[in-house]
Amino acid sequence: MGESVIPLADLRYVAPVPEVPAHPAAPIGLLADRLGRPLRDLRISVTDRCNFRCSYCMPKEIFDRDYRFLPHASLLSFEEITRVARLFVAHGVVKLRLTGGEPLMRKHLEELVRQLAALRAADGTPLDITLTTNGSLLARKAAALREAGLRRVTVSLDALDDAVFRRMNDVDFPVADVLQGIDVALAAGLTPLKVNMVVKRGTNEGQIVPLARHVRERWGAQVVLRFIEYMDVGSSNGWRMDEVLPSDEVRARLHAAFPLEPLPPSAPGETAERWRYRDGGGEVGFISSVTKAFCHDCNRARLSTEGKLFLCLFASSGHDLRALLRGGFSDEQIAGAVGLIWGGREDRYSELRAAHQAAPGSGERKIEMHYIGG
Repeated sequence: MGESVIPLADLRYVAPVPEVPAHPAAPIGLLADRLGRPLRDLRISVTDRCNFRCSYCMPKEIFDRDYRFLPHASLLSFEEITRVARLFVAHGVVKLRLTGGEPLMRKHLEELVRQLAALRAADGTPLDITLTTNGSLLARKAAALREAGLRRVTVSLDALDDAVFRRMNDVDFPVADVLQGIDVALAAGLTPLKVNMVVKRGTNEGQIVPLARHVRERWGAQVVLRFIEYMDVGSSNGWRMDEVLPSDEVRARLHAAFPLEPLPPSAPGETAERWRYRDGGGEVGFISSVTKAFCHDCNRARLSTEGKLFLCLFASSGHDLRALLRGGFSDEQIAGAVGLIWGGREDRYSELRAAHQAAPGSGERKIEMHYIGG
């Protein structure tokens, strides 16, 4: 194991236990942080384990057989996750995204989906419950997840060419199985489905047009392909700026093959810039955290596998909600603590990085992608 990375069993990423007001004022209700950003989206990591070893997330030389993942007792139970989600929904959250690690490695995940699907937004409408997966287990689990109440799914797919794909996942997993998983998910009604491609210069930029062509020809408008700039998440992926292929360059390559035109955002706080093919062949998106930071309207919070609340993907510590869940505190007290945490939020790492005020790699250790999800 590399000496520069501390196992999660030892590194807890913990900020002090959040303050719990004895008599919280208006503990339930819509929230805004110090920059006026509302809370609308909660991303829930259900496991820190993954069956892939992608170099930009869980490089094999670090996350090897000796790496100590979290023991099951440390994970939030499905009932604890649902309780937290219910409090966040009362604060205005309308979207829940299940992440990992690889979330489909969590046993009986459909039971959690069923519990979350029973929740309702403040106006009584169903929540938008989604899941991000590498697709390796999707073919066997899509139908049960849809029946339980999952509405949509996002599949990470960094290459169409099998050799490139196997090199990137670093466990020799075939791309055909992921493509089949997408077919099964669409047939089960998990639409519209999104496919995310992390573009890393010198690794898979040659897959931009082939993957776009495949998505257009095989699935058409049922699938939205999104290109993500390689980000400096965590401290173990050896991120370098010269390996980032800016979204403007990706879009130019795609536009040369399939002319594009812009679309307006579909919702406030959306991470992707939306474009569509002029010939009606569907939609694509570009997520540009490195070159075009979107911190100004970020409305997302992240709940880690063991119950830490993180306010930014690039954070170095989280607030320990598990201690409150297991410490006998009431819903009102925990909701009040969440309100105080979000009310004090002023995170904008990507904007500072872009302004050369934050030097990646020179500050505190950041949380790893597999621990908190994307």
